Amino acid sequence: MKTTLKIAKTELQVLFYSPVAWLILMIFTFQIGFLFTQSFEGMVRIQSMKIDLSNATQSLFSSAWGGIYPKVQSYLYLYMPLLTMSIMSREYSSGSIKLLYSSPVTNSQIILGKYIALLLFGLTLTLSVALLAVFTMSTLVNTDIAPLLTGLLGLFLLLSAYAAVGLFMSSLTSYNIVAAIGTLCVFAMMNFARGLWQDIPFVREITYWLAINGRADTFIAGLVTTEDIFYFLLVDLLFICFTIFRLQSVRKKQSGVQNFIKFGGVTLVVFILGYFTTLPAFKGYYDSTYQKRNTLTPSSQAIMAKLDGDFTITTYVNMLEGNNFIGLPSSYKSDVGSFEKYIRFKPETKMKYVYYYHDAENPMLDRQFPNLNTEQRLDTLKKFNKWNFDILPYTAIKDQVDLSTEDYRFVRVLERENGQKTFLRVYNDMVRVPSESEISAAIKRLVMDELPVVGFVTGHGERDSRSTQDRGYKTITQEKTFRYSMINQGFDFKEIDLSTEIPHDINILIIAEARQKYGAEELAILHQYIARGGNMMLATEPGQEEIFNPLAQPLGVQLDPGVLVKNQEALQPDLLTLSPTAAGSDFSYYLKPMNRREEVITMPTAAGLSIVDSSSFTATVLFATDSTGTWNELESTNFIDDKPVLKQEAGEKEGARPTALALSRKVANKEQKILITGDADWISNSELFISRNQVNATNFALVSAAFSWLSDGEVPVDMRLPDPIDTSLRIGEGSWKYFEILFKLIIPLMMLSTGLVIWIRRRGR
Repeated sequence: MKTTLKIAKTELQVLFYSPVAWLILMIFTFQIGFLFTQSFEGMVRIQSMKIDLSNATQSLFSSAWGGIYPKVQSYLYLYMPLLTMSIMSREYSSGSIKLLYSSPVTNSQIILGKYIALLLFGLTLTLSVALLAVFTMSTLVNTDIAPLLTGLLGLFLLLSAYAAVGLFMSSLTSYNIVAAIGTLCVFAMMNFARGLWQDIPFVREITYWLAINGRADTFIAGLVTTEDIFYFLLVDLLFICFTIFRLQSVRKKQSGVQNFIKFGGVTLVVFILGYFTTLPAFKGYYDSTYQKRNTLTPSSQAIMAKLDGDFTITTYVNMLEGNNFIGLPSSYKSDVGSFEKYIRFKPETKMKYVYYYHDAENPMLDRQFPNLNTEQRLDTLKKFNKWNFDILPYTAIKDQVDLSTEDYRFVRVLERENGQKTFLRVYNDMVRVPSESEISAAIKRLVMDELPVVGFVTGHGERDSRSTQDRGYKTITQEKTFRYSMINQGFDFKEIDLSTEIPHDINILIIAEARQKYGAEELAILHQYIARGGNMMLATEPGQEEIFNPLAQPLGVQLDPGVLVKNQEALQPDLLTLSPTAAGSDFSYYLKPMNRREEVITMPTAAGLSIVDSSSFTATVLFATDSTGTWNELESTNFIDDKPVLKQEAGEKEGARPTALALSRKVANKEQKILITGDADWISNSELFISRNQVNATNFALVSAAFSWLSDGEVPVDMRLPDPIDTSLRIGEGSWKYFEILFKLIIPLMMLSTGLVIWIRRRGR
C-alpha cells in the first residue's frame, strides 16, 4: 500500500506541476461560479421584492431547470479526458514505462497509484462545487443540507467512473490525443447504451445497466440507492481491471485466449453482480430530502402497507391504438421505472405485458390507411416499425379480461393474489401516464373494505353524470380519459331513483339541479336518507325555490329568490368570481392556497343560500359574495342588453351571501356531511375548462375539497408533502455583490495565478 501511495503522490505532483491541471481548475471554477451567481442573484432579487422563496435548496442545486448540480454534471465529461489522456500514454511515449517495469512494483500498484491520484484531483473539483454548497448553507435559512451532500457524492462518483475509463483508454496508446478522443468515444457509448437493443429482453438488462447517463441524477435529487452506488463501484472495478490486464499484456506477452479469458471473465462477473444489484429485493434506498420528495407520500405508503400477498400489474397494449408507444418492448425499462416508488415498498410486484390488436379510436391511422382493414393495418405497422414480438388478436385474450368497457385503449390491470382487480388508465393530456395520485387511488380500490360509491339521483331532469353536453357532469365524474375525473381518483358511480329506498352502499348522494318537483314519497325517501346520516351534495340554480326548498327542509337551508349579480366591466353581471372565505381556507387544504395564488371559482347565474336558525347542522360558509357591490337581482333577467340596478324597494338587498355551504352534524357516532351550492354549473363540463380574460379560475380545487370531505378523506388520496422550510436568505443585495465578484473572478484568478507561479518556478529551475 505504501508503494501505491508513493506512486499516487508522484502522479499528483506531475498533475499539479503542469499548467493543464490549473487551467482546468480555473475554467471549472469560473464556469460553476458564473452558473451559481446567476441563480443565486435571482433569489436575492426575489427576496428584495418581499416574496418568499420556495424550495430554495432544490431550485438552486437540484432542479433540472437551472440547478447547479445537473449543469456541472453535463460538463464533467469534458474535463476528465484532458487529465487522463497522458497519465499512461506519456509513460509509453517517454519510455519511462520501462523504468517502472524494471522497478520492484506490480502492475496493480502502478494502476491503483495513478487512479488514486486521479480520484484526488476529482475530489478537488468536487470541493470546488462544495464551496458553493457551504456558502449556501451559511446564507440560506434552514438549508436542506443532506441533498447537497448526496449531490456532491454523486458528482464525485461520476468523476471516479470517468477517471477509470480515461485511465484505461490512456493505457491503450502512446498518443495523448488518441487517448482523449477514445475516452470521449467510450463516454458516448456509455451514454447511448441505455437506448440500445431495448426490445431484446436479455440484452436490454445489460445495456440499460451499463449506461452511465442519469446515474448521478438520483444522488442530485437527494436519493441514494444501493444500485447506483454499486454501479459506480463495479464500473470503476471493471475499467481498473481492464487497465491492469492491459499493462500485463504489454509487460509480458500473452496469448489471445488468455486475454479473452481475463477480460471476458471480469466483464461477466461485473455484469452478473450488476444484474443482482438491480433486483428490487436487493435494493436499498435513502431519501435525504426534508420533504421526502423521492419517496411515496405517507398516504401512499399506508396504502401499500395494506397490499399483502402477490401483486401483478398487467399492461394491455392495443397496437392499433394511439398510446401503444408507452408499452412497447423498447420502452420496457422506462415504463417499469415509472412504478419504482411502488416496487420499493412491494419488491415482489410482477410486471406483465400483453400485446394485442383490435379496432380502436385512432384518427391518425384512419387518415393514413383509410382503405385497409384491421389485419392489413396491423401488418403494415409491423413491417414499417419492425415489430418482432407476438401480437395476439383480441379474441385470444377476451376470456381473461374485458377491455370493451375501456374502448380498447392502453390500460393496465392491477390484480391482487385474492383475485381483486381494477383498471389503471392513461389520459388524454400532455403527460398521459398516471401520476402517484392516480396509481395510489387505483391500488386503494383493492385494499379498501368498501369503495366510496356516489349515487346520482335521476328522473327529474337532474344533471347527468354520463352526459358530455355542456351542462353535463361526465368530465369530472366518469370521464375515464381525464386524470382528475373522480372515477380515476377512487370513486364508483350509480344512478339512483327515489322511487325506492336509497341503497346502504351509497356513500354520497348527489342531486344536481332537479327541474321537476319530487313527490311526497320521494321526498320521504330522501329525508329518510338524511335522517340516517347519509352524506350528500345538493347543487341548484336561481328560481328553483319551489323544488329545492322542500329537498333541503331537513337541513335548515333555503334558496334565496333572484340571481346574484355584480356590476363589473370585464365580466357578465351574473358571473360570480369567488375567493374562499377565511373559514373556507381552513376547511380544506385544497382551498387554502387559493387566496395566496389569487385563484377563484366561477359560478354563472348563482343564487344565495340562507341558513335557518333552527337548523341542527353546523354550517361553514366556504364561498360568499362580496359584502358590497353585489345583491340578489329580482327583476332583470337580460344581463346582455340591460345593466342591473339595485332596487331596495323591490326587495333587493346588497350584502354578502353564501353560495357554497358545508353542513355537518353527529349522527350515530358518525359525522354527517352535506355540501350545498347555489349554482350547478360550477362543476359542469363546460365551466371546468372555460377560459376568461382576467379570471384565474380553479373550480377543480372545490371539486377535490368537496369529494375528499364527503368521502371522509378516503379519496382523492392525500398527496401533500411537508411545506418547504428553506424560504429566506440571510444576505441582501448589498452584501451579495461582493460574493458575486468572489465566485466569478477572484477564485478563478487565484487558480490561474497559482498555476502560473508554479509553472514559472518550475521553468526557472
